[in-house]
Amino acid sequence: METPNLSHVVKIVERKSIIISGIKRVIDFDEKEFNLESNMGNIIVKGSNLEMIKLDTIDGNVSIKGTIDSINYMEKGKNGDSIMNKLFK
Repeated sequence: METPNLSHVVKIVERKSIIISGIKRVIDFDEKEFNLESNMGNIIVKGSNLEMIKLDTIDGNVSIKGTIDSINYMEKGKNGDSIMNKLFK
């Protein structure tokens, strides 16, 4: 299913919550890490006591609460693999 061209915005409030728009899908998550696919590449959100509060698949918004330690973008290569996946093949 093709997703519409979603705008991408990241809003972190006092490291206690994060709202991300432009999300195509949630790949994987647990209380320490969320792996998300966005229209700007894959995003890894790390922290503790992370919990998904809201997932809006139509508008592509995800809200997560907990202690946010980091957010990293993983670039995708031409064939769709992330750079990290290419390094460890």
